[in-house]
Amino acid sequence: MEKFETLVKEQQLKDQFDNLEKHTQWGIEFTEKYTKFVKERSEIEVSYAKQIRNLSKKYQPKKNSREEEESKYTVCRAFQQTLSELNDYAGQHELISENLTTQIINELSRFLQELKSERKAHFHEGRKAQQQIESSWKQLESSKKRFERDCKEAEKAQQYFEKMDADINVTKADVEKARQHAQMRQQMMSDSKNEYSSYLQKFNQEQNDHYYTHIPSVFQKLQDMEERRIEKLGVCMKTFADVDRQVLPIVDKCLDGMVKAAESVEPKTDSNQVVESYKSGFEPPGDVEFEDYGQAMKRTVSETSLSNSREVKEKSTGKSKGKLWPFIKNKNKITLNSHVRNLIEGSGPEDFSHLPPEQRRKKLQGKIDDINKDIQKEMDTRDGLLKMKDVYAKNPQMGDPASVDPRLAEIGQTIEKLQSEVQKFEGWLAEVEERMPSKSDSQRRSVIYETQNSTTAVSNNCAQDRESPDGSYTEEQNSETQVKASTNLNPTTSAPENDDDDEFDDEETLPTIGTCKALYPFEGKNEGTIAIAEGELLYVIEQDKGDGWTRVRRNEEEEGYVPTTYIEVFLETNAKDSLKSA
Repeated sequence: MEKFETLVKEQQLKDQFDNLEKHTQWGIEFTEKYTKFVKERSEIEVSYAKQIRNLSKKYQPKKNSREEEESKYTVCRAFQQTLSELNDYAGQHELISENLTTQIINELSRFLQELKSERKAHFHEGRKAQQQIESSWKQLESSKKRFERDCKEAEKAQQYFEKMDADINVTKADVEKARQHAQMRQQMMSDSKNEYSSYLQKFNQEQNDHYYTHIPSVFQKLQDMEERRIEKLGVCMKTFADVDRQVLPIVDKCLDGMVKAAESVEPKTDSNQVVESYKSGFEPPGDVEFEDYGQAMKRTVSETSLSNSREVKEKSTGKSKGKLWPFIKNKNKITLNSHVRNLIEGSGPEDFSHLPPEQRRKKLQGKIDDINKDIQKEMDTRDGLLKMKDVYAKNPQMGDPASVDPRLAEIGQTIEKLQSEVQKFEGWLAEVEERMPSKSDSQRRSVIYETQNSTTAVSNNCAQDRESPDGSYTEEQNSETQVKASTNLNPTTSAPENDDDDEFDDEETLPTIGTCKALYPFEGKNEGTIAIAEGELLYVIEQDKGDGWTRVRRNEEEEGYVPTTYIEVFLETNAKDSLKSA
């Protein structure tokens, strides 16, 4: 009965191990399943963000004239802002994917590896304890069987001795032999009994430790492992929601940006832009004269009388003849005039004569502005080269003054060419403005254009003050806005004298306009330069004027030029105070 109960307990324990092994394996598989779910969600976020970015990129304005023309409308700018916000919105989904990968997928993958190793170790420990108790049980059974066998053998030997001792026919030697055999069997039975008793005590102790210490410890470790797994999954599920919640403020800002862009749409402004873009400047046609066909003297029986009278009318109404209109009615269909089509397509002659008067004036004005900007840029470059040549002339060690002459000659030719271009376009502009109709006699003004053969004055403000608020044009140019071009473009001529540009002969000390920090050391061996050390702080008394040199001062007695690329300049209101504080 005791043996049966022990076997039942062993079988139950083995069954429990099998159940726990199945459950913990299911727990690991469930964790892997959740990890795969999060990974697929991350891939969806990446794919969605990529599609959103591609969509935003697809509808971004291209770098062509038509797209640039559309950017002046508020609705187009709002759409561009929406695309920009949508691009940022896609970035938040990429951030979700990145956080899911780092905070959940990678963490669960590492945790699963540890979980599998720990589970394997715990079941190995449990099986080892089970094998040990089974081995002890086998030893106990073996000793028990040996004791049983020895008992039977001893009993048989005792019965044989007693039989031999009672038989008178048996010799005394046989009786003695039987007695010794019986005693030997009794001794063997006693040894087996002692061995069985020892194994029994040992097994009972090991069985007690097995069921009350080792196995409960293994089960507790497996329970703790399972609880940690479940807790980890709970934390990851919470993180799964928090990852989305973290980007919600930024997503809300993106959506607010889209709403703000939509609210910035101004229909009135856009419609005015269309009116301004396609305003032709033509005068409205005159009234159609009444032709009285009721009088008999003017009535004819010719079928072409209507067409004849129309031809007479067209000849007599020369006021509107030759006018170009944006829309021409033909066979009950309205089509775009070729001039407006040329305006939209951006093609035509250099003087923009294919455009309506208003559009032609705008194009010519814009062309003049662009050329004047180029002239000013070339003049600034020339001034810098003249100053550099003057520095070379005073300090031959720094360079050859003659090396600048080819570039000066080239710039002079460019300026002359640009000035002739300005004169040409201003002539066309004056012609257009003379022909522009005015709304009233008080607004009608003539435009006077004076051709200058010499290269003297170039407009610096690009005739931006010609347009009056009502759209008419005047020739109200201020003489102060004219930039005088140098009448002597000879590259061999040195830069004009300037009291502030004299090297170091000024009796009055130049004021500081900022500070600078030396980025590299400069020896300053040439005349007019000053040596500086890396990291040294100095005062700036003259900025770089295009020649690559900046004038600095170390103290009241030491000042000179240093290469601009060797220093970092800080223009400040109170330069000396900032230098002292540094």
